[in-house]
Amino acid sequence: MDATTHPNAHKIGVVASTDTRALIERTLEAFTAEVPALKQLKLVVRLELPTRGAGAPIWRIEVPGPKVTKDPAGDAKLDVVVARSHFNELAKDGRLKHWAEAYEHGHVKVSGEPAVVSLLGNVIQRQLARARA
Repeated sequence: MDATTHPNAHKIGVVASTDTRALIERTLEAFTAEVPALKQLKLVVRLELPTRGAGAPIWRIEVPGPKVTKDPAGDAKLDVVVARSHFNELAKDGRLKHWAEAYEHGHVKVSGEPAVVSLLGNVIQRQLARARA
C-alpha cells in the first residue's frame, strides 16, 4: 500500500508537514543560538527542500518568531535551497561550521536580495571567525 492508496493518506501528508515545520523551527533556533546577531533580523525566507521525487516543498519562514508556513513565500528577501536529505542531516547534527561547509560545497544554495545575502554572509563569517579564535 502506498501513500495514494493508504486509508489515511490525507493524514500522512499533514503529519509529515507538521514534522517538517517542527524540524525547521528547531533548526532555526539552533542556528540563531550560534549566531545571536541574527535573532533581531526581520526577514522572510523562502526555503525549498527538494527530494528525489516530484515537486519540492516550499516553506515560508518569517523571523523573528519564527513563523513557519507551507507557502510559496512571494515576499521573501532570501531564498535557500537544500536537498531534503542534506537538510535532515544538518538539522540533526549540524553546527554553524557544517552549514558553512555545506554552502561551500554547493549543498546549500542561497540567493535573494544582494544586500540581504551579503549581510547574512558577513554576520556568519564573523561568527565563524570568533569560534575559531
